Amino acid sequence: MKVNTLNKIADQYGNTETMPVLFLGHGNPMNAIEENEFTKGWADTAKSITKPNAILCISAHWETQGTFVTAMDKPQTIHDFGGFPQQLFDVQYPAPGDVELANETKAGVTKTPVGFNYDWGLDHGCWSVLTRMYPNADVPVIQLSLDYTKPAQWHFELAKELAFLRKKGVLIIGSGNIVHNLGLINWKDDKPFDWAIEANDTIKKLITTQDYQSLTKYDSLGKPMQLAVPTPEHYMPLLYTLALKNEDENLSFFNDKTVMGSISMTSLKIG
Repeated sequence: MKVNTLNKIADQYGNTETMPVLFLGHGNPMNAIEENEFTKGWADTAKSITKPNAILCISAHWETQGTFVTAMDKPQTIHDFGGFPQQLFDVQYPAPGDVELANETKAGVTKTPVGFNYDWGLDHGCWSVLTRMYPNADVPVIQLSLDYTKPAQWHFELAKELAFLRKKGVLIIGSGNIVHNLGLINWKDDKPFDWAIEANDTIKKLITTQDYQSLTKYDSLGKPMQLAVPTPEHYMPLLYTLALKNEDENLSFFNDKTVMGSISMTSLKIG
């Protein structure tokens, strides 16, 4: 069964150039309907790379006990938030799913069993950025969940097993925020807190020097990082992206700005 699945994917996509990998600081869901420097950064990044055959997204907003992948033909657009204008709730992102890619992902991961999910769809960590990158919703999309029971190093090692998809034209996106503390948001202006600047700069330095051991032990990097990552779900997608970097690949930052005091929009592109 596993061999048949691999053959189907090979026939469907064939071998391609190695696709880039992205980490996107997605921030406020309103970015899905507003025009700003961040939405332009996402759109420009999409234009700079080969259009993918499909997208695999690891979003901060799908946490599960165990690991799952969406496996439906038509994933729903999930409005997993409240208190926003009706215009945002009216947004639909009708990208097709990709059952064969879900099968391939399941077959390629050996670290843990991967289950199929038929009722999640695309949450705002996924569609709010993709609607700016691929507004025609013409690229198939699946999501891989975050097992909230597992530590950072476990997620980093799991992510490495997804590397083969990059040669099948699959764009892998981690969507979260390096600094994400909703409890300390500055509602008065966008000026970032000193601790947020320090945490964001620390992570960027560790990324640049490829100090992945320290990055997986983020909670031991001092008080600024503890404030920046009060809960792990927005940080884990960054580890999925970094785990997929080849030694000789270029890495560049974009949208490198902290807003509302405690939300970093810093994003990066590998390859």
